[in-house]
Amino acid sequence: MGKTGYFIHRDFWKHEMGQGHPECPGRLDAIEDRLLSSGVGDALERQEDIPLATMEQLRLAHTAGHVEHLQALGQRLVADAPAGGPDHAQIDPDTSMNSFTMLAARRAAGAAVAATDAVIGGQLENAFCAVRPPGHHACHDKAMGFCFFNNVAIGVRHALEVHGLSRVAVVDFDVHHGNGTEDILANDPRVLMVGIFQHPFYPFSGTEQPASNMMNVPVPAYTRGMEIREIVEMMWVPRLEDFKPQMIFVSAGFDAHREDDLGQLGMTANDYYWITSRIRDVARRFADGRIVSMLEGGYNLDALADSVEQHLRVLADV
Repeated sequence: MGKTGYFIHRDFWKHEMGQGHPECPGRLDAIEDRLLSSGVGDALERQEDIPLATMEQLRLAHTAGHVEHLQALGQRLVADAPAGGPDHAQIDPDTSMNSFTMLAARRAAGAAVAATDAVIGGQLENAFCAVRPPGHHACHDKAMGFCFFNNVAIGVRHALEVHGLSRVAVVDFDVHHGNGTEDILANDPRVLMVGIFQHPFYPFSGTEQPASNMMNVPVPAYTRGMEIREIVEMMWVPRLEDFKPQMIFVSAGFDAHREDDLGQLGMTANDYYWITSRIRDVARRFADGRIVSMLEGGYNLDALADSVEQHLRVLADV
């Protein structure tokens, strides 16, 4: 049995977007507490020595202008802090930076790169990166929807460009469409992305003639877990089997859980266990088990803890 890496870093707690914001450091506390109390953490290879993504790595998925703009905003916040300057810079109505955001965002992208290296290198069979900020709304030239750099897209491009893989799949089960990942990876024949998301819903994309390498499955509010399992079985799995991926990246958003207030889908922790099992089965058959899963959404802390526990039980065989 291969090992499962668990990538975590103290910098991920330092990014915050203001009092009461759902994408908060407490999300990681909930996951850590659950891994401790359930014993699942004992089965994981904890990886806390995560490098910052380099400018070159960030530019695998983003324009130089996007990276430089965020860096400049971050540097201004750091410089102004001692003088009592603003402690946040607003990116969009839902998304803001503090003086630690760039550190956390570069470390999150660095986790995607480090996990990809470790899985392709054979040190780990698979990995889960408990990162903040999330990434799948970050487009090639803009930050939005709580996201600054697209962690999954950076990992995918690193696998393709640096390691020379020729077929990489992305599975996105967040309640929101991974518009940023689609923006970056659309029309790349080396990539297949399969996704399910509530529609119509933020970011109101994913249904307008997606590229041929994108399998977007919009579902209405209140769709339940059994219906989503059927979509996975009938639509995702055959497409993944035809593609025969050499590695699978997961945008692991847990906000389609029925208790999560940021969405209106009806999934449970057991559904996440089942979906992860199906992803793992495809990875075992075609990709030597190689999976890198990146945390995206999930804002009800109990539901998030339940769901991540089940996701990791499958990845780590516990």
